[in-house]
Amino acid sequence: MNLVACVRQAGVVGAGGGGFPTHVKLAATADTVVANGAECEPLLHKDAAVMEHDAAQVVRGMLLTMETVKATACIIGIKAKNAHAVEAMRAAAAGTAIRLYLLDDYYPAGDEFDLVHETTGRLIPPGGIPLNVGAVVCNVETFANIARAADGQPVTEKILTVAGAVGEPATLIVPLGTSLRDCIAAVGGVTVADPVLCIGGMMMGETTSDLDRPVTKTTGGVIVLPRDHHVSARKLKPAPIQHAIGKSACDQCRYCTEYCPRFLLGYAVEPHQVMRSLAFTATGTAHWNEWAAMCCACGLCTLYACPEELFPKEACDQSKAEMRRANLKWSGAMTVKPHPMRDGRRVPIKSLMKKLHIANYDHPAPLQVRAISPARLVLPLKQSAGVAVRPTVSVGDLVVADQLLGDVADNELGAALHAPRAAIVTEITSHHLILTPT
Repeated sequence: MNLVACVRQAGVVGAGGGGFPTHVKLAATADTVVANGAECEPLLHKDAAVMEHDAAQVVRGMLLTMETVKATACIIGIKAKNAHAVEAMRAAAAGTAIRLYLLDDYYPAGDEFDLVHETTGRLIPPGGIPLNVGAVVCNVETFANIARAADGQPVTEKILTVAGAVGEPATLIVPLGTSLRDCIAAVGGVTVADPVLCIGGMMMGETTSDLDRPVTKTTGGVIVLPRDHHVSARKLKPAPIQHAIGKSACDQCRYCTEYCPRFLLGYAVEPHQVMRSLAFTATGTAHWNEWAAMCCACGLCTLYACPEELFPKEACDQSKAEMRRANLKWSGAMTVKPHPMRDGRRVPIKSLMKKLHIANYDHPAPLQVRAISPARLVLPLKQSAGVAVRPTVSVGDLVVADQLLGDVADNELGAALHAPRAAIVTEITSHHLILTPT
């Protein structure tokens, strides 16, 4: 069986948060493979842990990918500050075609467009993907999963960092379907009375109070904050209130645009123009919305740049949603030229943490190999881009570890789902499948 088929069968998806089915990327042809080990979300350490403790598998996955897509170059973007991870990856890559590119500690170094330009000097065309410039990009954990898939091992576990207001921040390896409550309990529990969770990170992650949310293939971490924390309070404001505040208060200072990493790369992303559209009727909406078309949703504009603490990122989110509903595509300039001040406007992680008021949560979160045995595993049927899987098991079935639980048709975009543990299938709905480990 070739690597594309093995990866498809194993249900490998982008483990950095994107969740794109990896077998589709491997079916392409490219001259360069790029491993994303930048991990720029504050307080998260899972990618560094993967590279430090599983460097051989990451490298093997990269080499297998190179061979499959017929690449001649392979680069791993890794922050120089992660000295142990750098050392491990350098040792594992010795004698191969893989070279390390050491990144500074800025946000968002892990943005795909930024990383491709930084490591290769190439600029992805507006509205394009890395393949348009001959690159295949995957997260480092994804490469480790590719290597395991080549050995017939499906994706049944996830590595994630649990940090913030918890007893002992750590990076864990847990079965898919484990509740965030169980993950937090494994690191000493919450240390605040009314916790709020930032799933996937404080900048780009989803904010929720639901501790029973399950870990999926794209869960890179969870940051616990008190409900009255400044970031929690801002993120929990309802969208209509966010937009109303922006409509009444935005003075068009342009700071949101001047700090935007995509704007600084030369793309036509101008959040202040999107904020301006809040004051317009539907007459001008379509025109102004195009300024959000290539926004990467990094959140710098909302949580760092805006001096009035408005919500330009959320306005861009709304604009992109409206464009999708109207089936509008970018129709503006296709020329991209980096801003001359790009390097000087990068936002250091330490400056970002100070602005977010989270410096007191900045602690190591080392990999902890702990036996976590959840009483049940809740497995969403959709854990990737594309369609949900169709269950291949029934309620009452006894399944073994690694057994196929659900799949998609050959002509559909999606990723197969497998049993993390030997278990009984106790519930199947249109959204999830529940296992009770035996």
